[in-house]
Amino acid sequence: MAQKVIIDCDPGIDDALALVFAHGDPGLDVCGITTVAGNVDLDKTTANALRVRDFIGMGDVPVVPGSAVPLLRPGLDAREIHGNTGLAGARLPAALSGPAPGHAVDYLIETISAAPGEITLVAVGPLTNIALAVRREPALTSLVRDFVIMGGSAGRGNRTPAAEFNILADPESAAIVFSAGWTVTMIGLDVTLQARVTAAVRDRMRGLGRLADDLLLPSLAGYRTNEPAGSGPAGSGPAGSGAAGSGAAGSGAAGSGAAGSGAAGSGAAGPGGGRPAAELGRPDDLADPAVHDVCAVARVTRPDLISCVPALVQVETAGRLTSGMTVTDFAAPAAQHNAMVGAGIDVDAFWDLVLSAYQRVAAGMASQ
Repeated sequence: MAQKVIIDCDPGIDDALALVFAHGDPGLDVCGITTVAGNVDLDKTTANALRVRDFIGMGDVPVVPGSAVPLLRPGLDAREIHGNTGLAGARLPAALSGPAPGHAVDYLIETISAAPGEITLVAVGPLTNIALAVRREPALTSLVRDFVIMGGSAGRGNRTPAAEFNILADPESAAIVFSAGWTVTMIGLDVTLQARVTAAVRDRMRGLGRLADDLLLPSLAGYRTNEPAGSGPAGSGPAGSGAAGSGAAGSGAAGSGAAGSGAAGSGAAGPGGGRPAAELGRPDDLADPAVHDVCAVARVTRPDLISCVPALVQVETAGRLTSGMTVTDFAAPAAQHNAMVGAGIDVDAFWDLVLSAYQRVAAGMASQ
């Protein structure tokens, strides 16, 4: 039986690609889409979710708008990455209908509460809606089947040297979410920067009709991917990359936790699938954007593709230079673990899965 999912998102190019994947994967049943301000403002993220939904034929899946601003801070966007519209070069018609009535926070509480243990919540944008939902209804943490996010990093960030964009956009909300009493599956940059749309992947997308011609390929062409700030995600992560440097958030499962040095952790399958960590942000990777959000959805339907390591993750909210950092301690006592942190990904199997889903969507569109 397909897993029921609600996707909380801020479309965004990789959000759009994640929605297409979720619709095309036979192991997933998308019950609803909620939107939040992030990559662009709330009106645009909601409009983009509606346009993608109708373009790919998701039917009457409700799109419910949520939070227009972070909890405490001014808004932060990523228009320089996703374009002013949020979908860069995509050529999508206007949506056939508007958003569902109500607010995303109410929708999340009501829908998940009505089906305890059945719905997996996947959040691939800033965590404002999720934080407000668990503050209003703390029992939500025990009512979801699972909770998966795209966000954070056990190493360096991409918006700042310390912070990944989704967490930096609302670190107070992220701190609430990680301390809410559930296990957060954190699919962060340590995994997502390995899932790149190479020229070979783009070639496999060609021939998918309108899906490729109007959404996948033109949006990817306009996607100015955000690489790790500074020198790359050096020497950190669940299975750290040895002497590559002094990563921002610890040295790996065998290292010294949140303040590790990089040199101590030399696990078997570090970020990059064995590539030196400093190479993950090389300039020649800029032509091959990472599809961050698709990875989080893939973890739901095929958990075997993305390995995770238990850890204690705490979100920095006060640091002058480190705000939004997901401080990841793999050496914390097991009783303190609040997260399963993405460590590695089978890239070839990932793309086989994703492109198979895209083929199903393209076939459905051709038959309409």
